[in-house]
Amino acid sequence: MTKVTTAMTGPTTVEDTPLPPAARFLKRLVLVMTVVMVAGFVAMIAVAWRLLAAPAPDLPAVIDLPDGASVLAFTQGSDWFAVVTDDDRILIFDRLTGALRQTVAVE
Repeated sequence: MTKVTTAMTGPTTVEDTPLPPAARFLKRLVLVMTVVMVAGFVAMIAVAWRLLAAPAPDLPAVIDLPDGASVLAFTQGSDWFAVVTDDDRILIFDRLTGALRQTVAVE
C-alpha cells in the first residue's frame, strides 16, 4: 500500500481515492454483464437438462417400408409419423397401428 502525505488532510492510501465517474460506470457495467452471463449459462444448462429428460415418442417397433426404399428423413405429428424415402416419396403412417395411411409422391 502506498501512502501519500498531503499538507492539509494527512496520510491517505491509494485505495481511499475515489474513482472517476467513467471508471465507476465501467465497473458497474462489468459487474452487470458478469451477472447476466452467469444467469444465461444457468438457463442454457436448464434447457439442455429438460431436453435430455424429454420422453421418447411412442412408435411401433417395426415400420414396413416398400421394397427397395430406404429412409432419408423422419417427422411426426400428434397421431401420425412420416418417412421420406430415397425414391422421392413421403409415407405417412398411423402412430398407434403403424399402418400406412397415405403415400405422397414428391416431384
